Amino acid sequence: MFKGKNVVLGVSGGIAVYKAVELLRLLTKAGADVHVVMTRNACEFVTPLTFQTLSGNPVHTDLFNLYQEREIDHISLADRADLFILAPATANLVGKIAQGLADDLLTTSVMATKAPVLVVPAMNTNMYQNPIYQRNEKILVENGYHVLEPASGALACGWEGQGKLPDPEVIFETAINVLTPKDLLGCTLLVTAGPTREEIDPVRYISNYSSGKMGFAIAAAARRRGGQVVLVAGPSTLAVPEGVRCLPVFTAEEMRTAVFNHLENVDVVIKAAAVADYRSADRSVHKMKKNAEQLTLTLERNPDILAEIGEQKGNRVLVGFAAETERLLAHAAEKLKKKNLDLIVANDITRQGAGFDVDTNIVRFLHADGQVEELELMPKAEVANRLLDRVATLWKLRRLSSQP
Repeated sequence: MFKGKNVVLGVSGGIAVYKAVELLRLLTKAGADVHVVMTRNACEFVTPLTFQTLSGNPVHTDLFNLYQEREIDHISLADRADLFILAPATANLVGKIAQGLADDLLTTSVMATKAPVLVVPAMNTNMYQNPIYQRNEKILVENGYHVLEPASGALACGWEGQGKLPDPEVIFETAINVLTPKDLLGCTLLVTAGPTREEIDPVRYISNYSSGKMGFAIAAAARRRGGQVVLVAGPSTLAVPEGVRCLPVFTAEEMRTAVFNHLENVDVVIKAAAVADYRSADRSVHKMKKNAEQLTLTLERNPDILAEIGEQKGNRVLVGFAAETERLLAHAAEKLKKKNLDLIVANDITRQGAGFDVDTNIVRFLHADGQVEELELMPKAEVANRLLDRVATLWKLRRLSSQP
């Protein structure tokens, strides 16, 4: 998302300036070209040299310092920015911008830009709750600025309450959300992720190696693109993406119940979960002891959730996954047709970087019209966005076709 993007990071004076250093690191690691603007007060907390070293760019502090001889700093910064981030944003900075005051490099740059602006306030909790500050923040929101609410907790001043600068990872994720086009606005998506567990006894179960990374990446990307997302997730250690409603489940039956409880109100279903095909026919109430040399388990079929959805798909977009070890295209094409899918994502889990519990994938998209697209090795987050590009197109076509 940030590769090739120009980000202006505006830093005003507050104890939370040190967190802006970590935010800068996250932005540059993601490929952003970051230009830091510091107020004079900010320089009292962290030196410009720190930001310059990490960004690889000169740090801007002086309103009247010419950039590259011919360019005026605040206009140059305003024009080149794809995104402005103000973190930390003090009550003073928010107040000046809200009232249209531009008396230093940072405020003049913000006033001159047409790029989206993400404001991340940080201040004493009493200052944050002050009606004057709240009115100023409201003015920014009403004028199209994006404001990330401060976190709550112990503040440097000794007070406890709302006013802390959010963690850099939260600011980074919000920045991605601000930059992401909202092509799924108005769309409700149901995504399944992770494995299911089918108990044999109270301490043993049947499952698989799925971590849920692919499904969670799809849920996060869909939310960023404006969709309302319900994530039905099997056991996983992954953090639930911001703004996503997560329904945790364990067994295939529980996943089926959660899916069909919400199916009526969704436009798109993406079944990325690795559901166990079988469960124990006779779960033991107590832990099974190793008394015999051999143990025979009787298994019975779990419900085929994807096939059931396909039978009552209606006007929904339905996407499935096929993790295979042989005859990838043949097996995926068969599943696509048999389960009435619009699209299936197929991957050979024996390939390096394409199996379970890794951050990358190598997939092929098989469409209902016979088209096959092959993607190279890429992060699962990128696979998620490539998939959602196709889903968004299908959803818009379905919506148009259903209109009178």
